[in-house]
Amino acid sequence: QVQLVESGGGLVQAGGSLRLACAASGRTFSSYTMGWFRQAPGKEREFVAGINWSGAITNYADSVKGRFTIARDNGKNTVYLQMNSLKPEDTAVYYCAAVHRLRYSGYWYRISSYDYWGQGTQVTVSS
Repeated sequence: QVQLVESGGGLVQAGGSLRLACAASGRTFSSYTMGWFRQAPGKEREFVAGINWSGAITNYADSVKGRFTIARDNGKNTVYLQMNSLKPEDTAVYYCAAVHRLRYSGYWYRISSYDYWGQGTQVTVSS
């Protein structure tokens, strides 16, 4: 079992930055593929970014490429999402997700690829 707790959300003006963090419980964090998703009001949950167990492979949604960066610190059991040049359309609840690397299907974008989810953190970008 893995428990995930997100932090770092808040209110920011357009063009600003935020860094989200997702702290994971357990001793085998380094064995997990991690992802960030978001869900805006009235919309479906969508993939934002993903990172493999070692941190060597990352993947981003087209809408955030060049603005967001995912990273992990396996020594701290934490994955981060650095968000720069924020836009009002980035407003959403951001969720952290995890799946053991041996169970990972290879589809970053699929919600069903991940077994564990955090409770989410709200990000609001004002224009």
